[in-house]
Amino acid sequence: MRFPLVGGESYYRGLKLALGVGPRWSSGGTEKGVRVRFAPSPTGYLHLGGLRTALYNYLFAKKHGGTFILRLEDTDRSRLVAGAAQSIEDMLEWAGIPPDESPRRGGPCAPYEQSRRLDLYHAAAKTMLDSGAAYRCFCTSQRLDLLKKEALRSRQTPRYDNRCRHLSSKQVQDKLSQGTPFVVRFRLLEGPQPFQDLVYGWTRHDVASVEGDPVILKGDGFPTYHLANVVDDYHMAENQMGRTMETLIQQYDLGKTSTHSALLDLDKLPEFNRIHLTKKIDNTDTRFQLVKQLKTLLKDAYKDLVLDEQYIERILLLRKGHLSQLTDLLSSEYSYLWIRPAISKDNLQSLSKEARNIGNIAVRLLKENTSDLTLETLNGELKSKMKRLEDTKYSNAMKLLRVALSGQEHGPSVAEMLLSLGSEESIIRLQNALTE
Repeated sequence: MRFPLVGGESYYRGLKLALGVGPRWSSGGTEKGVRVRFAPSPTGYLHLGGLRTALYNYLFAKKHGGTFILRLEDTDRSRLVAGAAQSIEDMLEWAGIPPDESPRRGGPCAPYEQSRRLDLYHAAAKTMLDSGAAYRCFCTSQRLDLLKKEALRSRQTPRYDNRCRHLSSKQVQDKLSQGTPFVVRFRLLEGPQPFQDLVYGWTRHDVASVEGDPVILKGDGFPTYHLANVVDDYHMAENQMGRTMETLIQQYDLGKTSTHSALLDLDKLPEFNRIHLTKKIDNTDTRFQLVKQLKTLLKDAYKDLVLDEQYIERILLLRKGHLSQLTDLLSSEYSYLWIRPAISKDNLQSLSKEARNIGNIAVRLLKENTSDLTLETLNGELKSKMKRLEDTKYSNAMKLLRVALSGQEHGPSVAEMLLSLGSEESIIRLQNALTE
């Protein structure tokens, strides 16, 4: 399988000359197993399309028992953003697709930053220069700008005219002896060369007819993408591309990958997050981490608040499936869980003339069942006992209890509120609001 790089098969012909005819994998890589790489440029935050590409590579590697590599293409020094390299790796780990080999983790093909692999590119460029697959270009930036402007004026595609390709050996040596700056360009072969892409199938690009010979080694000694990418893929072993992560890995089929652009339905993001958060709450290890995170968030939101971690865990278990993110529990809707609400007794009395009686029924229910209450049994008990009321509908009785417990007319069921707060706290709130 081949990747659709600029220049197509021509680049591979040149690199065969540069790297020599030998084993498919380099000594720095491996002779067995799938090895795929995600190779972004650290010029800013990782965007969604890049994350999708990384995911596809990760799934492909894991399905075939292979290795997922993060390599940073940081040869364009003018566009580097401080901290971007660390941010990219942090994001991959956050997304649950950590690389097996990377700048941070190391690996058998280290280093994984192209700026630290210059010797490899210079060696490849020298071999191509010696073989004639590449040549030195001494054209100034001013001349190249004029070529571009002239092409645009004529409504043509800007391209290098390959002028320096035809310099004699003596002309080249004269310019080198004079210290004339130069770049190294790759000599494109004429004619379209077909190559196979696993998504697009067999295709061909007649690059030589529409583009000039591309720069592969810049004047500052750093390679361009065209050289560094292919050299590193060879040395790191280039040759195959890339629910729960386990399910995605099992079901992933590269043959079903669409050629359409990615579409993101923003309205579905909360639902995806809700499912993800629910699974983390169900898992004992990740639930413990969520408890710690929520406790920190609550301390920041409610100063001097002291909370038992078992209480926080109980809230998460009862509210799972209703939350899209942890910060939902910091909204005013859930403030009653962390602080006692201010209740107007006159307002409660206006909801039902039997307010005191309703409160007493709930308090007795909690006192009689101190250890074995569940959401189902508590709901059943409340319905059964509230049938004794003479002038208050069940729905109005629940509304009154909800206000007494939370200060809100809407929210989780009364049974869930009672279980969330616990018997002791619920009794205190009911007695303060209704029975005193």
